[in-house]
Amino acid sequence: MIRWQPNMKAVLWALAPVVAASVYFYGWRAAAVLAVTNGFAFATEYGFTRQRGEPATSAAFVTGTLLALTLPPTVPLWMCAVGAVVGIAFGKELFGGLGRNVFNPALVGRAFLYVSFPAALTGAWVEPFWGGPGGLAAWFPSADAVTSATLLPVLAQGAPIAPGVLFWGGMPGSLGEACKPLLLAGGGYLLWKKYASWHIVSATVASFALATAVFRLAGWGAGTDPLRAVLAGGFLFGALFMATDPVSANRTLEGKVLYGCVIGVATVLIRELGNFPEGMMFAILLGNTFGPIIEEALAAWKARRAGGQSA
Repeated sequence: MIRWQPNMKAVLWALAPVVAASVYFYGWRAAAVLAVTNGFAFATEYGFTRQRGEPATSAAFVTGTLLALTLPPTVPLWMCAVGAVVGIAFGKELFGGLGRNVFNPALVGRAFLYVSFPAALTGAWVEPFWGGPGGLAAWFPSADAVTSATLLPVLAQGAPIAPGVLFWGGMPGSLGEACKPLLLAGGGYLLWKKYASWHIVSATVASFALATAVFRLAGWGAGTDPLRAVLAGGFLFGALFMATDPVSANRTLEGKVLYGCVIGVATVLIRELGNFPEGMMFAILLGNTFGPIIEEALAAWKARRAGGQSA
């Protein structure tokens, strides 16, 4: 038995265009990756909830879909299964199940794969199909489309990649980061339905763009311009679908803004000064870590302020 929550169904509907785009750009193997992550995510959650006498939930499919869309097209299918099991078991059920997880389960699974099998997740990328039926008529791009060049290091080296290419999706990347119009459409749907917080999204994007501009003006790091930095990699996907996870994100207005700023600034610091070209995954996990501390600090500040005003 599956319990379908309205907010989880809305996320899956919002992700549907992105899923379709992943098949168009990378062939039907993308659908296989999605099937494996969703199958093992659901099976893992079902194994835990059955012991508690509870139904499995549609949140397992959200975790499975988000995890798949953060992975490269070349990832082995068995790693997809491992990531899904780790994400559900250690990112969700370890904390007590639905509504109790501190970290985004999909990112827990991806982080485990990233640190355990870095070559598989970063060593080979695929040039996407472009034009005509695209990947809808193929299983996977041909071997000569495999490249070791990822988008963000190319930008860091000063390559003049047009914003339009980044916007429409013509560069190698993870399954879910290619076509920005579909990401914005899905994220906009969640914002319109109020299943995602626009405060978190706007704070994340604004702080990221501002920090990127400061780095560029100061001559620090790679000096990527803010527009290309926002459009490159998985930043928008993370800001719209990962940072806004209602369980692991902050709940107060001030907390949401500060939480988004932590993610935005941390992403820039990791991209510009660290060894990881993307940074969004670790930035969101850092936001999850400091989110409760932010809320405690805000509550203490408000209590001191109220005490001072009543004195």
